[in-house]
Amino acid sequence: MNSSYPLIDPTVSVDATEPEPEPGPTAGEQVVLVDDQGRAIGVADKATVHGPRTPRHLAFSCYGFDGDGRLLVSQRSRDKLTFPGVWTNTCCGHPAPGELPAAAATRRMRFELGLDPQDLRVVLPDFSYRASDGRVEENELCPVFVCIISGEVRARADEVDAVAWWSWQQFLDAAADPGSGLSPWAREQAPLLDKALFGSRGSPF
Repeated sequence: MNSSYPLIDPTVSVDATEPEPEPGPTAGEQVVLVDDQGRAIGVADKATVHGPRTPRHLAFSCYGFDGDGRLLVSQRSRDKLTFPGVWTNTCCGHPAPGELPAAAATRRMRFELGLDPQDLRVVLPDFSYRASDGRVEENELCPVFVCIISGEVRARADEVDAVAWWSWQQFLDAAADPGSGLSPWAREQAPLLDKALFGSRGSPF
């Protein structure tokens, strides 16, 4: 898998300082288990729930665009348990028990990238997928959000190896390229988002 997909701009610097504790609900500690209808049926430790066969659980994906319509993409840290080193959308994560996915998206955008999302809205509320990297499986009900972002990106080295600004077309091209190193969930989300965001409006906002 190619983890060095061509970038439009040089990668943004990553913060190598000592990590601070994550504020707010600690979504990294527990995930919400859901049934086939998306109803919560329990909780489980995030550290232990992911394995060769992972129970379905609640997550989110967020896509952040700047004022020029560029998408901020991130390369997952190579130290992550699931899909290390792959390029993906701006931010992904898991709501804590009792936390709304939109609140979790805002929290993780601030924590991983130092960004405050604006005009956050859900576009694909019922998106779900199942994918394996050969060692660990993801099995998620994963509502997809879009937002506007501005300001300096301050990516955390323990979460993100690199970030870059891509045009929407470059993202679509990466999703269609088996060698791009893009995450499987982003590949599935790309055509659905393209239709929802650009099919009739011509712009995501």
